[in-house]
Amino acid sequence: MIIQYIRIPVLILYFFTLLFGADCINSLEVKLWGECYNIQTTTKLHLSGIGLEGEIPIEIGSLRNLYSIDLSNNQLSGKIPSEIGGLINLFFLYLQDNQLSGDIPFEIGNLTNLNRLFLSGNKFFGRIPVEIGNLKKLEYLYLFKNRFSGEIPKSIGDLTELFKLDLSSNQLSGEIPSIIGNLTKLNSLRLFNNQLVGEIPSSINNLVELEFLFLHKNQLSGGIPPGICNQENLNIGLENNQLCPPYPTCISDTNIKSQDILHCP
Repeated sequence: MIIQYIRIPVLILYFFTLLFGADCINSLEVKLWGECYNIQTTTKLHLSGIGLEGEIPIEIGSLRNLYSIDLSNNQLSGKIPSEIGGLINLFFLYLQDNQLSGDIPFEIGNLTNLNRLFLSGNKFFGRIPVEIGNLKKLEYLYLFKNRFSGEIPKSIGDLTELFKLDLSSNQLSGEIPSIIGNLTKLNSLRLFNNQLVGEIPSSINNLVELEFLFLHKNQLSGGIPPGICNQENLNIGLENNQLCPPYPTCISDTNIKSQDILHCP
C-alpha cells in the first residue's frame, strides 16, 4: 500500500502533462521552444543551429540572470523583443544568421555590460539606434549583411573599447563620422558595400592599432589622409569609390582602380 501512495503523485503529474502539455509547473520557470528554464539559475541560453523557427518569445526577458545568449544559425524571424533590454547582466548576444527583421529596439542601450553584439546576416532595417553608444564595454559589433539605412550614429564614437566594427553590406549613407577616430583600440574597421559619401576623415589616422580598413564599394570622394601610411601592416580596401590623387605612398594600384578617378580634375 505504501508503494501505491508513492506512485499517485507521479500519475497525477503524468496525466497533467497529457492534458496541458509540457508547460512549466514551477512558477520560477519559463518555457522557451518547448523547454523550461529556471528564472533564477539560468545563466546561458545556447541554442545555435538547431532549427528554431518563429519569433523570439518575450518571455526570454524573464531570465534576468542570463550572461550569454546564442541563438545563431537558425530560422528565427520577427523583431528582437524589447524585453531583451531587461537582461542587464548580458555579456554575449549572438543572433547572427537568422531571418530577424525590423529595427533594433532602443532598449538595447540598457545592456551596458555587453561585450559582443552579433546581429549580422539577418534582415534588419531602419537606422542604427543612437542608444548603441551606451554600450561602453562593447568590443565586437557585427551588423553586416543587413538592410540598415541612414547615417552611422555619432554615438558610435563613444564605444572606445571596440576591437572590431563591421557595418558592411548595408544601405548606410552620409559621411563617415570623424568621431570614429576616438576608437583607438580598433583592430578592424569594415564599412564596405554601403552608400557612404564625402571624404575619409583625417581622424582615422588616430587608429594606430588598425590592421584592416575596408571602405571599398561606397561613394567616397576627395583625397586619402596621408597619415594612413603610418600604420604598419595595414590591409586596405578602397576601390570602387571616387578618391582622387595624389595618393599616399602605401596605396597601390590594387587599392585604387583606374575607373575610380575618371571624375577627378
